[in-house]
Amino acid sequence: MAKSAKYLLVGSTEAYSGKSATILGIAHQLQEKGIDISYGKLLGTYRQGRQPEAEEEDIGFMTKALNLPSNRVCFPLLSLNTETIQKRLSKKNSTRYRQELKTYLQSPSSDMMLIEGPGTLWEGSLFDLSLLDIADEIDAAVLLVARFHPVLLADALLSAKQQLGDRLLGVLINAIPPNQQSIAQSTVQPFLEEQGIPVLGMLPTSDLLRSVSVRELVRQLQAEVLCRSNRLDLMVEGLTIGAMNVNSALKYFRKGRNMAVVTGGDRTDIQMAALETSTHCLILTGHLPPQPIILNRAEELEIPVLSVDLDTLTTVEIIDRAFGQVRLHEPIKVQYLQKLMVEHFDIERLMNQLGLEPAVSTH
Repeated sequence: MAKSAKYLLVGSTEAYSGKSATILGIAHQLQEKGIDISYGKLLGTYRQGRQPEAEEEDIGFMTKALNLPSNRVCFPLLSLNTETIQKRLSKKNSTRYRQELKTYLQSPSSDMMLIEGPGTLWEGSLFDLSLLDIADEIDAAVLLVARFHPVLLADALLSAKQQLGDRLLGVLINAIPPNQQSIAQSTVQPFLEEQGIPVLGMLPTSDLLRSVSVRELVRQLQAEVLCRSNRLDLMVEGLTIGAMNVNSALKYFRKGRNMAVVTGGDRTDIQMAALETSTHCLILTGHLPPQPIILNRAEELEIPVLSVDLDTLTTVEIIDRAFGQVRLHEPIKVQYLQKLMVEHFDIERLMNQLGLEPAVSTH
């Protein structure tokens, strides 16, 4: 008879808070302790700017990063998109999804199943698949991931505690800026603990984790790579727009680090200034070819140059959205994340709360 999996449901107070990253970090530590795990994601969500195939890519990436066989992975039961929502609203879809959960999740047999929950506390409610619906139906403990916010964080977590009650195992507070870390530790954490909300982890902000690869920018912008296609793994940490005069631009560029610089294809002076600073990618708008001197210099400095058939504003909007919806698909990010979680997440406390015993010696 197969072992029955215990379920840890990882949810968040808002979309893009770091659920996948949290699962990767927890799974890595559990595997190190000999805990046999499986992974599932119940809701696929196609938000603005997100392609349908991205969901499959994400799950494929998680499967590979966690080194799991296919029988230890559950793909989404339902995809939230305009079509499925319209069918539900017009009563063309009356499937009782909540009742299907237990059957759906029966296949993986493991010590612990980590389930990536909806993006918010209410997402999926239309299909009876909100975070609380799922937790109640499969008897799961909930770990909430919340991005740090000096004003809204306590309210959001107190409200979540009211909704989830004893299901709430604890929280991980993510992306704490350096100037807020002492307040988070001395004030926010003790307050939440007093309210019966265990704080299991507090992760600092990371430019690397928020960064986007040049390859991802090429994909999202549908850009043409004019040189150095062998350097698309470079990570971009910030965005700068070269629309001013060259002296102002130079001062601005010198403050940046590992930037993508967006400028017109005809602005040779700005392009050259960008190449001489900490630029990881030069993006030329308007589909105008750069001067040969620019491509030669970029080739020497090993900086990719991209050309896009878009105006500057549209280009910047797409890149900005890419930063807001960062994916973890680069190995360097996974390694760094695992290190962060070892340093800043209390895995022993989590295991104790879940009643998990290490299967291998940790000494």
